[in-house]
Formats: sequence, C-alpha cells, structure tokens
Amino acid sequence: MLHAPVLTKDQIDSFHQNGYVFVPGAFAPAEAHMLDVWARDLAERPEQVGSHWVYHEPSLRGDGTQLINRIENMTPFHAGYRNLAESLRAGIGQLLGEEAVLFKDKINFKMPGGDGFKPHQDAQAGWETYARYYINAMVTIDEATSENGCLEVAKRPDAKLVGNEWEPLTIEQTASMDFKMLPTKPGDVLYFDAYVPHRSEPNTSDKIRRIYFATYNRLSEGDFLERYYADKRQSFPPDIERIAGKEYVYRV
Repeated sequence: MLHAPVLTKDQIDSFHQNGYVFVPGAFAPAEAHMLDVWARDLAERPEQVGSHWVYHEPSLRGDGTQLINRIENMTPFHAGYRNLAESLRAGIGQLLGEEAVLFKDKINFKMPGGDGFKPHQDAQAGWETYARYYINAMVTIDEATSENGCLEVAKRPDAKLVGNEWEPLTIEQTASMDFKMLPTKPGDVLYFDAYVPHRSEPNTSDKIRRIYFATYNRLSEGDFLERYYADKRQSFPPDIERIAGKEYVYRV
C-alpha cells in the first residue's frame, strides 16, 4: 500500500496562493521503485480494446520510430495505479476542503525523441463541462531534467481560463507569465490546479521521462470518470480503436 503524505498547513496555504505546491520526496524510494515497475508493466501489456488506452507519436529524431506517448485510463485495469490514485485522494481532499473523487489519470512517457507540450491550462480541454474545479497530482517516475523535458509552471493569474477552450495559450497570453522549470526526482509530487499554465520541452536526451498525473474534482459535484472516458472515446480514442483513414487531432 502506498502512503502519500499528509499536507502541512504551510503547503496548503502555498497551494491556495499560487495554484500549486511542490512536495519533494513525497513517496519513499521503495514506493518510487514500484511506480517504475508498474509503468514498465503497462508499457509491455498488449494493446487491446477494453483495456487501458495507449497513444503513440512519431520520434522527433526522424527515424520513423513510433514511440509510446501516453497511457491513460489505467485505474480500472491496474491494481498498482488504482492504489496510487486512492493514496493521493486524501491530500487532494485537504486542498479542496472536502472529499475528492478521481476524474482522469494518465502517464506521459516522453521517451527520447518524444515531443513536448505547448503552454496550456488543463481546463482548456473542456473540463468545465463536467465540474467547476480540478486539482492534479503529478508524481515523478523518472528523474525529470531540463534535457529530457521537465515540467515548467507559471503562477496562475486567477482561478479561471486565460485562453480559449481546445487551443494552446498564445504568445500574447503567456507574455507576462514567468515559467519556471521544475526538475523533479522519482517520488516527488506536484499538486496544481487546472488553471495553472504549464508546458514542457521535447526530450533531447537519451533518458526516458515518465510522469504520472491523476486529476480529481469535488465528490459533491459528481463522479465523472466513466463519462469522461466515454466522451473522449468518441473524439480521441486510443490508437487501437481508431478508424483507418480518419484524422484525429490532439489539441491541448
């Protein structure tokens, strides 16, 4: 059983001031090792309809290689990640001030040659359709550095959308934002809400950079996990479920 930390008053206050709070060494080394074991297990499992979702991307190295880009919807199919999502829920509840429920989960793999992510707020991906407010728990699986594309975050101007839904933030919208690189080590946790602007660069190193993200909303607003993935299956299904010849575009 994993044991996510109980947050301190200072950490909770920092989160409410900035929209995020960093908790280094939140998971013990043995627990961080299990995250690596579970991620390898998922990546090695066969891709099949009715299981976890796998997405791929072409390598930026131009060799024609297809890389695992992201695995989503693991919690119903993997006991380890179900344990992780549950262990994080209490800390999210501290930040929300009430009981939390899982909304979605994923691992961004960012393998060597993997692409980065443009500046965005997570709520731009249509999340306000379901609930009013979300908090992410980001758990580092591999050491994340400037070379392999660690996360970069900026203090949110307010708990609201700055940009348009389904579009990355523009140069004009980010001009006054001070993005800071956040190198992290296995077992570190970053809590940040869905309005915090963030981005990351491509992985130009020879080391993989896997990071787990679990997103939660207030239970009082509803449990949307199944509905969210049912809706996403219609617009952006996992690669194995896609219709040949149909174009699918990742927007934000």
